[in-house]
Amino acid sequence: MRPSEVDIGTRFMCGGKQWRVTDVGTRVVVAIDDQHEDMTWTLGPPYVLAEHVFDENDLPVCEVLT
Repeated sequence: MRPSEVDIGTRFMCGGKQWRVTDVGTRVVVAIDDQHEDMTWTLGPPYVLAEHVFDENDLPVCEVLT
């Protein structure tokens, strides 16, 4: 996966978890864990959940969900 292939709101799999993109940079993607029972935690910004940065080392193993 490359930053140019996703937009804010895109869902993807990485590390056995489903993530949702919250920001896209030139070389990184920022996302929140998208598997919570209380979906109000995924509303934002700002988000109740911690945002995680996926960089050029992480992105090759991430797969965009269709």
